[in-house]
Amino acid sequence: MLTNAPRGTKDILPDTVGQWTYVEEKIRDLCARYGYKEIRTPMFEHTELFHRGIGEGTDVVDKEMYTFTDRGDRSITLRPENTASAVRAYLQNKLYGDNSLTKLFYIGSMFRYDRPQAGRMREFHQFGVEALGESNPAVDAEIIMLAMDLLGGLGLKDLKLSLNSVGCPKCRPVYRKVLQDYFRDKLDDLCEDCQDRFERSPLRILDCKADADKPYMADAPKITDCLCEECQEHFHKVQHFLTEAGVEFELDARLVRGLDYYTKTAFEIKYPPLGAQSAVAGGGRYDGLIEEIGGNPTPAVGFATGLERVLLALEKQNLLPEMDNKTDAFVVALGEEAQGAAFKLLTQLRQAGLKASMDYAGRSMKAQMKQANKANARFALIIGEDEVKEACVQLKDMEKSEQQKVSFDNIVNTLCAEVKG
Repeated sequence: MLTNAPRGTKDILPDTVGQWTYVEEKIRDLCARYGYKEIRTPMFEHTELFHRGIGEGTDVVDKEMYTFTDRGDRSITLRPENTASAVRAYLQNKLYGDNSLTKLFYIGSMFRYDRPQAGRMREFHQFGVEALGESNPAVDAEIIMLAMDLLGGLGLKDLKLSLNSVGCPKCRPVYRKVLQDYFRDKLDDLCEDCQDRFERSPLRILDCKADADKPYMADAPKITDCLCEECQEHFHKVQHFLTEAGVEFELDARLVRGLDYYTKTAFEIKYPPLGAQSAVAGGGRYDGLIEEIGGNPTPAVGFATGLERVLLALEKQNLLPEMDNKTDAFVVALGEEAQGAAFKLLTQLRQAGLKASMDYAGRSMKAQMKQANKANARFALIIGEDEVKEACVQLKDMEKSEQQKVSFDNIVNTLCAEVKG
C-alpha cells in the first residue's frame, strides 16, 4: 500500500522528534568542546567509492548496499556509512589545508539492505567523527574519549569498552597466514560466509556471529602476538593515554576490523542492558583508506554510533527528558469579526517570542477551549464581539482557572511577563 512506509524505514513523528534533537544537541555541544566541525555529505555517491573504500568481499558491499543506475548510466549507491564520503569530501575540497589534523563530525541517514532489527533499520541514522592527518596515538585516545563522554553524558552507565590492535600492512599478512593455518582443517565446520572469508578476509572469521560459540574460536591465534614493533608501541601508548584519562577498558583479541585499510587501533563500546544487540559505538584507525581512494598516504581514525540504538538504550533506562510540548497562549476567536483581531494578536504574540496558536475552523467556545487544553496552553485569550468593541481580551490562566480582562495594547507585555518571568 502507498500509505505504508517501505520495510525497514520508520517515520519520526512529532511526539518523538524532540528526543532526537535532544541527543543531537548533546552531540553538537560535545563536538564543539573537542574541536570537531560538522560536515554534511550527499546521501548518495558513486558506487566505486564504497567498493574501494569499504572493500570488495565485505557483507556491506556484497549484500547490503542500495545501488542503482541513474539516467546518465552511472552506478550510484545510497551511502551505507559515512567515513568513505567524509574522506572523499576531505580530498575533493582540500580540507587538509595548512593543518596537520582535520577534525570532522556528521549526523545523517545511512542505508543498508539487511533484516530490520532493534535499533537498526534499513534507513538508520548515524553520528560519527573522523580525525584525519595525524598518527599520534593520543588522537586514537581522544576519539575513544569523545565516544565515552557522549554516551556517559547521556546518562548511560556500566559501558564496556573493548580495545584491540589489528596491526598494519607489515604485520597483518603474518597474522593472516597464522589464522589461515589455524582454520584450514576447520573449514568444513565454518559457516558458508566464513568459508568465503577464509581467502579474502580471514580476520573477519573472528567477528562471525554464527561461528562465535564454536569451541575452537576461543583458542584462535591472537593478533597481538603477531604485531610488529611499531604497532605494539602504538597500541601500548593508546592504552597509556586512556589509563591517564581514567578510562577503563578490556583487551579483546577477537575484536577486528576486517577491511584492508584498517590499521592498529580497533575499539567497540557496548551497553549490556541492550542484550544481544549491545554494541552502541565502534571505530578504529584507518591509515590506508585515504590512499586507497586516491589521496596521499594519510593517517586517520574515527568512530560511529547508531542513533536509533542510543535512543533505545536511553528509553530502556528512562533517561530521555520530558519534552516541552506546551503552548504559551491559545487564542479563542468567537465570531467572524473576532477572527481578524485574533489573527492580528496571534501574529504579535509570535513576534514577541511566544508559542501561540488559534482555531481556524470557527468552532464553539467549548470546542476551542478543549483544543486549548489539548495544546497544553498555559493561557487562553478569548475574543468575542464585545471584546472587539472594547479592544480587550479575556485572559484565562489555564493552570489556576483565573480570568481577567486585559486591553489589546497591554496583552502582549502582560503575557511576556507571565511566561518569561
